[in-house]
Amino acid sequence: MRTEILSGRVTRERKLAIATAGGSLAPEVRAELLTVLAADSDEAIAQRAQNSLLSIPPEAFAQSLGREDAAPQLFAYCAEHLADKPGVADALAQNKSCPAELLPRVARHFTPAAIQLVLDDLERLSAAPDLATALLAHPSLSLEQKRLLESVLEDAGVDTAVMAEAVAEAVPDVKKRESLLQRLNKMRVVERIGMALKGNREERMALIRDRNKLVQRAVIQSPRITDADIESYSAMTSLTDEILRLIASNRQYIKNYGVVRNLVNNPKTPLDVSLGLMKRLNITDIKRLTMNKNIPETLRTLANKMVRQQKMAGGG
Repeated sequence: MRTEILSGRVTRERKLAIATAGGSLAPEVRAELLTVLAADSDEAIAQRAQNSLLSIPPEAFAQSLGREDAAPQLFAYCAEHLADKPGVADALAQNKSCPAELLPRVARHFTPAAIQLVLDDLERLSAAPDLATALLAHPSLSLEQKRLLESVLEDAGVDTAVMAEAVAEAVPDVKKRESLLQRLNKMRVVERIGMALKGNREERMALIRDRNKLVQRAVIQSPRITDADIESYSAMTSLTDEILRLIASNRQYIKNYGVVRNLVNNPKTPLDVSLGLMKRLNITDIKRLTMNKNIPETLRTLANKMVRQQKMAGGG
C-alpha cells in the first residue's frame, strides 16, 4: 500500500479510507502516507489527512524519517510542524535524503550529536548556505564547532599568491588557468567547498592548497577523488597536519602503499601517525628513512632499529 500511495496508483476511496482510519498500517507508515495525502489535489482527502495527522505521535514521524526513500512531503511536514518534538530534528539531520534547504529551519532543535553530523557533511553545508548561520546561533556548540562554522561563513578570499602557484601547477593551459584563478578569487568559502566536492581534478588540485581547512577537507571527501589524487596529496608538505591525519585515518586510502610511504616521509605528518604507519613499510623504504634528514629524529631512530632487527633476524 505504501508503494501504491507514493506512486499515485490507488483509488480515491482507498485514499479516503487511509486518511480517515488507516486500517492495519503501522504508525510510522501511516505518518508518512498522511503527509502525502495532506497535499493531495482532492480537497476532501487532503482535509481528512490533515486532521488525522494531529493524532499521530511524534515518535512515529521520527521513525518514519529513518527510511532512505521517505517521501518528500514527510520531510517538509516534519520540518514545518514537528521540529521541536523529541527526535524529529535529529532524524531530519540523519537522513541523507532530507533536502538541505530544510535543515536551517530546524537547526535550533538539533542535539550536539546532530550538529556534529551536519558539520561532518560538507556537501550539505555547501548546498545550504544559511545552514551554517543557523547552526552558529545554537547554544550547545563546542568551541571547535563554532570555529568550524565561522570558517565556513568567513568572507576571506583565497591567498592569491599561493593559489596562483597551485593553479599554475594544476592547470597547464594558460587560458584555463587564468579563468580558474579568476573564479576562485570571487568565491566565498562555502562556494569553494562546493567546488572542492564536485569539481574536476584540476580544481581539486588547486583547492587542496586553499588556506581554509574545510575547503581542504572537502577535497579529501570528494566522491570524485582517485587513488592517484590521494597519493599526490599525501606527499604535499603544504598541507596541514589535520588533513594528513584525515588521509591516514581512511582505511581505503592507506591500502595504497604509495600513500603510506608518502605520509611517513612527509615531515608535516603528525609523529604519532607516522609511527603507526612505519610497520607497513618494506625494508627498502625503511632503510631510506634512515637517511631522510627532513623527518623527525624519532622516526630515523626507529628506522635504524628496525633495520638492525631485520639484519639480526636474517643472520647478518
